Amino acid sequence: MSVLKPRVPQTADASLPPPPRGGVLAPPYRTLSIGMVSVIFLIAFEATAVGTAMPVAARELDGIGLYAFAFSAYFTTSLFGMVLAGQWADLQGPLRPLAVGIGGFAAGLVVSGTARVMWVFLIGRAVQGFGGGLVIVALYVVVSRAYEERLRPAIMAAFAASWVVPSIVGPLAAGTVTERLGWRWVFLAIPVLVVVPLVVALPAIRRTAGGPVRTADGPEGTADGPEPFDRRRIRLALGISAGAGLLQYAAQDLRWLSLLPGVAGVALLVPAVRGLLPRGTYRARRGLPSVVLLRGVAAGAFIAAESFVPLMLVTQRGLSPTMAGFSLALGGLTWAIGSWVQSKGRVEPYRQRLMVAGMVMVGVAIATAPAVLVPWVPVWTPALAWGLGCFGMGLVIGPTGVLLMKLSPPQEAGANSAALQISDALANVVLLAAGGAAFAALGGGAVGAGHGLAEGATASHPAAFVAVFLPMAVVALVGAWVATRLDARSATQAPQSG
Repeated sequence: MSVLKPRVPQTADASLPPPPRGGVLAPPYRTLSIGMVSVIFLIAFEATAVGTAMPVAARELDGIGLYAFAFSAYFTTSLFGMVLAGQWADLQGPLRPLAVGIGGFAAGLVVSGTARVMWVFLIGRAVQGFGGGLVIVALYVVVSRAYEERLRPAIMAAFAASWVVPSIVGPLAAGTVTERLGWRWVFLAIPVLVVVPLVVALPAIRRTAGGPVRTADGPEGTADGPEPFDRRRIRLALGISAGAGLLQYAAQDLRWLSLLPGVAGVALLVPAVRGLLPRGTYRARRGLPSVVLLRGVAAGAFIAAESFVPLMLVTQRGLSPTMAGFSLALGGLTWAIGSWVQSKGRVEPYRQRLMVAGMVMVGVAIATAPAVLVPWVPVWTPALAWGLGCFGMGLVIGPTGVLLMKLSPPQEAGANSAALQISDALANVVLLAAGGAAFAALGGGAVGAGHGLAEGATASHPAAFVAVFLPMAVVALVGAWVATRLDARSATQAPQSG
């Protein structure tokens, strides 16, 4: 089956110097690549470390019933940050949204780390999510502007590789700190890492990808200056964030009255999604819409399941937070390997088939993980399953970004990158809401209700975990079908949202 064909290049300007040769660490790219990888390293370390400490934090703050909300609050506000970053980067360049995003990311960690009640903790996660939404879209815009098309798979593979060390060291470090010093220090220590990307990445981005897009007539904009922000898209961004938050609240508060915020959330989400994602996304239209949809299906199913793996191991099999978090460590390495495989030029004819296979691996991994609920199944079973699933994710996630860039003209790189990330975050929110509702409905809110690890492990509600994992496995297999529709027969022009 054919894969996306690259966009036909425009005639080169003879007055411009030829593009630099070499890889992503060649002298013209070296500082930029190292700086950007350091930003991803920060995000990766946060994700693995915070995920390890989350079961203890939620228990201490009496917030086990809102466990899924602790993750989805991040994704809810990141939706608004993504739309804002897309416009901001297209109009003024990616430097400012990246700098503001890193600052917000660090501030949210501090708020969560000093929280005394669960609602303050969730506010911190929301602030962190807004910053993360700005950062991730800005980074995609930098890749689309600063790197030749031939180098984009390699830099995306480098992003994946930057997860390896945090995936191995993060759970071990976070578990040790949680057990010896307390979970708060996991949140409060990570902001120190912000210094590295601020010092390294931002000056390099200013030199190579700063400022608005330049066209043949000069900077993109009007005669009176840069184009203003699209107020309609900002309203849609607020709508999608508010709708996602209301839907998540309704899913966590299982009462009849919760139908009201649930319906209101859907009413806000539907028009906002239709306005912010490419036409035909949820019909899996070939080309860009299916690329955007696949990103959401893959990330949503995987994250919704992964969020419950440490909690399952701590409460159902009595593992320490360190060992429960370490069960996910293999995934960082296999994800990087999968991304590296996809970055090789010789796999280009087979890239789409590899993405289909990757989604099948993700589905198998998610379906296998809850086998550990059976007492005689070895506790390391989820670690092996997650290694397979992360290899599959490595075959899928990086290529979706590369395919999106092939279909995006420079002046639309921010908006289309935002659409890809919106699909990712929205699927996380919706599927975490669904999984969290099923988890709570089957008694999951009572899991680990005590404050000690041993005490928390006495509550056995295996059906609550099964109700999370098996539906997500089905969603991942649907993603395998979506991956068969990425060829660009009629998609060499990026469809606009509407």
